[in-house]
Amino acid sequence: MDGVIGFVEDLGPNLQLVLERMPMIVDGVITTMQATVLGALLALVIAFVFGLAQISKLLVVRVVARVFVEFFRGTSLVVQLFWLAFVMPQLPYPLGFQLEPMLVAVLALGLNYGAYAAEVVRGSIGSVPKGQYEAISALSLSPARGMFRIVIPQAWALMIPSLSNLWIQLLKGSAIVNTVLLYDLFFQVEQLRDRTGTWFAYIFALLAYYLLAWLIVILMNGLEIRAKHRIGRGPGLTENWRALFQAPGTTPSGKRSLRAVKDKASARVATTSAGGVTP
Repeated sequence: MDGVIGFVEDLGPNLQLVLERMPMIVDGVITTMQATVLGALLALVIAFVFGLAQISKLLVVRVVARVFVEFFRGTSLVVQLFWLAFVMPQLPYPLGFQLEPMLVAVLALGLNYGAYAAEVVRGSIGSVPKGQYEAISALSLSPARGMFRIVIPQAWALMIPSLSNLWIQLLKGSAIVNTVLLYDLFFQVEQLRDRTGTWFAYIFALLAYYLLAWLIVILMNGLEIRAKHRIGRGPGLTENWRALFQAPGTTPSGKRSLRAVKDKASARVATTSAGGVTP
């Protein structure tokens, strides 16, 4: 009870301190978002490269991809971060070199979460109905072109909800990058705690990370709506903007999407009959 009373009594001065430190807090938020966005982009590239490599027809490619994924999934993000920051510079030339703190953070986040995302890519591609692969042969498309024109667009709509969860985890995982002298949001919260106390500082941290995570949810929901609309499985963003604020993976499919599927199927049949290939 005394802690609650003290928290209420100190609320005004604590808020004043937040306003005074707002420029530094904003810098911390920007640093956190940079690490998150760049780490997520690197993770996405790694996910597609090693996700597709795991379904390659070449055994050596599958084995290398599997070893990579299991290594970075099976080792701690903290250990990977410390290894890149403190161990690698001590290695003999040419293996040992010093990296900038932001690059260390992006590499650690990208490699770790990219390994998890590679499994999402592999599983989503495997979830595409087998009939779609038969359509690739029926349309006389090469395996590579059919993968990127038919399979991946459908798999992308399936993998977005899982990727959304991973990007939120990546945002929260970025809280450890201050250990490599990167002055992120959590570092600024620690500085705030020194002057305001534990209660206020960590409640502020909860709200700050929650708002950043909510921005990721809105962005990923928008991508999911767009991806489903492009393959005829749901309305467009302008017609379904409320779904931006729903849980990932819950965007509804309506009558418009059914008509889109029928129209697209009819167009494909007509084009195929005429000897062409639909885009």
